[in-house]
Amino acid sequence: MQLPALARAYVLFSALLLAGLRGSQVKFSRLDRWAKTGFQYVKMNLCRQVSSLPESECRRLSQSGVAVYASELHSDKVVAVLPDSRSSSSAAAAGAPSSTSKVGGYAVGLLPAEDGRRHRDVFPGPAEHDAVLVLDPSPGQSFGHPVVLFYVDFNVTKKKCGHRDGIFLGEECLTLALKSRCQNQLKPRQSRSARRGAMPRVGTAERNEGLCEIHFLPLVVGVRDSNRTQRLHCVDHPDFAHCPRPLPVSSPTVPVSNCELNKNTRRCHQQPLATHMSCRLYQTCDHAVLLSGGWQQQITYQQHWNNLRIFDNMLRNNGFHKDHIKTFFAGKGLVSEEESDGVYPATQKEVIRNHISYVCRKQHCADSLVLYLNSPTRNDGTMLLWDGNHNGIADSTERYSVSELLADLAGCRARRVLLFVEQSYNAALGKRLKGSLKHLNVVLLSGTTRADTAEFWGSLHPARCLIDHLSQSSAMSSGHLAGLLNVTLAGAPCNATPPLTEAEMRKEYMGCQNLPTALWYQSHHQPEEKRK
Repeated sequence: MQLPALARAYVLFSALLLAGLRGSQVKFSRLDRWAKTGFQYVKMNLCRQVSSLPESECRRLSQSGVAVYASELHSDKVVAVLPDSRSSSSAAAAGAPSSTSKVGGYAVGLLPAEDGRRHRDVFPGPAEHDAVLVLDPSPGQSFGHPVVLFYVDFNVTKKKCGHRDGIFLGEECLTLALKSRCQNQLKPRQSRSARRGAMPRVGTAERNEGLCEIHFLPLVVGVRDSNRTQRLHCVDHPDFAHCPRPLPVSSPTVPVSNCELNKNTRRCHQQPLATHMSCRLYQTCDHAVLLSGGWQQQITYQQHWNNLRIFDNMLRNNGFHKDHIKTFFAGKGLVSEEESDGVYPATQKEVIRNHISYVCRKQHCADSLVLYLNSPTRNDGTMLLWDGNHNGIADSTERYSVSELLADLAGCRARRVLLFVEQSYNAALGKRLKGSLKHLNVVLLSGTTRADTAEFWGSLHPARCLIDHLSQSSAMSSGHLAGLLNVTLAGAPCNATPPLTEAEMRKEYMGCQNLPTALWYQSHHQPEEKRK
């Protein structure tokens, strides 16, 4: 009796699979055409314009090194939104219209929101499209980095496609997407006579000198999808790079409103960070904050979590107490319960800032203060934390700017503040630190050309001087910064004679040390202006 039933089930499954394969072959043929056309366009026209990628390196790009992302095809159209899009609130403040319209010569798309309002999209061209294609020349690397984004529109004439500076593929038009509100876009557009032909001239891309580059995967959603489900997915194309594997969701996330009603459930209840308990009376300790924002699950990889584990282990080997290492990682649900002890979601920006500020400003609280930063980063150095409201836009509570970080570290009373940075666009932070009189004890550190930051510093031995370890790389510090690095991570002097024993290191420098009561009393009874 079971065999006929199994046979019927097998026949039905085979029929469905065959139908699916036929449909997927049609979709793959279309995607193959888009991806290869887009790649050739990059090689022919964009290699001289992508500021973050040397032209010679760009021209050596092969298809096998580029990942392909495409949106799911449905009957409704889609809009694409970037983290640096303007939210509905800022659009309203600017007097923006409440529906799709032309602003500054470019159409503005609006993203469905839970409250019925819509969020602005920053891309030029028609606001709604049939599909979105993204080519990522640096798959698996942390964002931001330049990606190439195309809109795809069906049933478009060759003439209309040409008016958009698009690539005509026979009733399909691929249009290069550039961010608006960048200076390059304010220049006159290419004349119509120069836009004839299937493959466009450099045209608009010629003005894409970095300011208009797109550095993140957009959130692509259906225009009528109030749930804002991401439709953009990586495709394992045999001629292109393998898709990076996002960190899987370990446990389902629960809306905050549900957690507030069910606080007894273990999944929802988490003890708040007791920052005021970090600094104890008559004691100074080494402190660390590890921050990996993630932004979205799609661009949060296993390596990001591994980096945190590597750095955490290194800190503990160097005497940092577990209770003085605060880790903020992505959103809820990406870390298993077994590993989540002491790990807080990166959704709590004010908690992060308050903790750093408190440890900095409390007299004698921190000897060495270590920050490890490994978040997606905009090209101005702003770190993206986590898209808590799933609208694809990094609002003020979901981003941590360079100015905010420097404000939290200004006048820090720790003996030394070590910033270990493993993220894109560090130059903005380094430039602001250089010459700042409010950050004389702050040192910016990274990895080497051969190793990432966590990997490079993960092998740091407790007795090894920071400057000696750093000498393995080409990035050497000089002047007073070199003086700050002429110690171990725990602050022990270098090359002591006779050398410090391990017991002496642990007692006098590593972890926490008790302060003389007189010293503590004196510092807490000085006039405020003398302590600054």
